[in-house]
Amino acid sequence: MTAAGTTAPRYVPYGKGRFQLTLGIKEVAPADWLDIDRFYSDHMAEKERLLAGSHGEVFAGLPGSEEAQQECLEAVLEALAAFHPGRVFADDRQVRTAWDGGRLNRADFADRPLDLAGRLVQEDLCLMQPGEDGHRLIAASLCFPARWRLADKIGRPMSAIHDPVPGFNDKLNRPVERFFSGVAADQVYMRLNWSVLDDPALFQPTGHGRKGIDPTITPQTVAARLHIRIERQTFRRLPNSGVLVFGIKTLVDPIGAIADRPDLAAAMLGSLRTMPADMRGYKSLAPFADALETWLEERSRPVE
Repeated sequence: MTAAGTTAPRYVPYGKGRFQLTLGIKEVAPADWLDIDRFYSDHMAEKERLLAGSHGEVFAGLPGSEEAQQECLEAVLEALAAFHPGRVFADDRQVRTAWDGGRLNRADFADRPLDLAGRLVQEDLCLMQPGEDGHRLIAASLCFPARWRLADKIGRPMSAIHDPVPGFNDKLNRPVERFFSGVAADQVYMRLNWSVLDDPALFQPTGHGRKGIDPTITPQTVAARLHIRIERQTFRRLPNSGVLVFGIKTLVDPIGAIADRPDLAAAMLGSLRTMPADMRGYKSLAPFADALETWLEERSRPVE
């Protein structure tokens, strides 16, 4: 699921050239809540495959979350009709999907409306309910996890969900909770997350903390073996239930996409070199870190 050719990635969250553990949130127009690109059909087919073969791994909803799930489904359908017409066609009984000509009966999803919503968009959809211990994950359609398991996180508050992330609870948990609590129903926000991986698969429930060096990844093989994984994360409040919708749109590009961009190669190199050791370990950079840095150094030199 990588982009073809050497066109630079759409987003470059490493572009400042130094690592920063910050929220980096900006407000966007409601029209930009859902993002549909040329991989839409491929991503929908992959979701369908995962939901058919591993439903319990990629969907979960706590009892009592059905109302918020239904509200999220209606918000997705409304946004698709308004800003992405022709992708789906819905009535009270069915939702028809243009990408494959499929028909999804609403009645089949009466006890899990978020499951239906997740089959219509490239985003994974996580519902976060506010409470005394912070926002808690009450339902999710999560087909493209970046090395975490839904079963480990469902029902848990933000602090527990992000406990494995170095520095999150010390630096970001309180600001994130303040931000979540301040999101109004008519607002949409976005932030970006990024990593470099040696696997382009969208579904990656494991893989954090790898330490061994992979000798097959060398400066000569980096362009063919490594990938930039970007998460376009979005946030909006459902007005009736008060639940926050956390959307995760995953984009994967071959790292060769920046091979002819010395500015981006230098920026990524700077970001990696200023990344704390515990974060580098968490992101499993060890198997290829030296090869990647050498490759980026070579690509950072201006072409004469």
